[in-house]
Amino acid sequence: MDRVPLWDNARFVVIALVVVGHGVQRQTADSDAAYAIYLAIYSFHMPLMLLLAGWFSRAQLDGERMRRIVGDLIVPYLVFQTIWSLVQWAVEGNRPFDYSAPKWTLWFLVALAIMRLLLPFLALLRPWVLWPLAVAVAIAVGYWPGVDSTFALSRTLGMLPFFLLGWQLARTPLSAWWLAAEPRTTVPARVAATLVVAGALAAGLAFADAFRGMGLQRWFFLDDPYRALDAPGWWAGLVRLGLMAVTLVVCAAVMALVPRRETWFTAFGQATMYVYLLHSFVLYPLRESGVLRGAGSEPLWVAAVVVGALLLAVVLSTRPVQRLFRPLVQPRSSWIFRPSA
Repeated sequence: MDRVPLWDNARFVVIALVVVGHGVQRQTADSDAAYAIYLAIYSFHMPLMLLLAGWFSRAQLDGERMRRIVGDLIVPYLVFQTIWSLVQWAVEGNRPFDYSAPKWTLWFLVALAIMRLLLPFLALLRPWVLWPLAVAVAIAVGYWPGVDSTFALSRTLGMLPFFLLGWQLARTPLSAWWLAAEPRTTVPARVAATLVVAGALAAGLAFADAFRGMGLQRWFFLDDPYRALDAPGWWAGLVRLGLMAVTLVVCAAVMALVPRRETWFTAFGQATMYVYLLHSFVLYPLRESGVLRGAGSEPLWVAAVVVGALLLAVVLSTRPVQRLFRPLVQPRSSWIFRPSA
């Protein structure tokens, strides 16, 4: 089956924004521009990654899919969790080898593995049961302090609706309609999408101090209970529900702006796992040494970090990097399994 450029373009756009978000994070305390960029990215980037993952997931749990979950997600998680444990033990003195607490970006591998394992069972539910249940759990998990970052469970349950949405949308004619639409008919949608993205950036810039004060970025992490977010009241769930709606709108806007045709970065969309797993090793020493923060309040320095992050995403998508790091990112796992009948 031929690859559709739209999906590879979307994968690279999202993974490049992941690198940008991690790159500017150290500047957000000093720069409103960096904070606006960071907040806009974090309002949608991981939910959109999971939506795309859900789009290409199947609700069957046969032997081949189990092998892929183990080989594509669990084995790389164990490899990189071990590497990160050793790095942080050597640099920071942290206790190594706690595989129940994913390091930095590795929570995504655990969350995606759990979601793919759950999908065949959730797909058995009628839609009028599935959707209220998924959204209710995503909201309710914030009231349960016992559900935390152990095995990324809080994020898994909080972002599960976006994964399920991707799976559900893949069963509709939405993508076929969008791909077949004449360019002139997509103009209104693209204009509206541009306004949404610009509005998200403008809101972050205009209300940066207020959003910092309430720790809005932590709400988008979906990693802390409401009490830890200074929102112990019953209304906290409504805030999360509202932010989920905002996330959905921004996800739709970004997808509407992704090119449908083949571009210079289309091929890079096939290497997103390399970018995701490797970029943190480049950014980690820069973040910890304070280099990235630098003159964080200066717009030119923020722009330089953004450009540098985008270039890093491009470099990590190239063939030489894939060949060099394939044993780590895509380790052979066939030796784990019995031979297929």
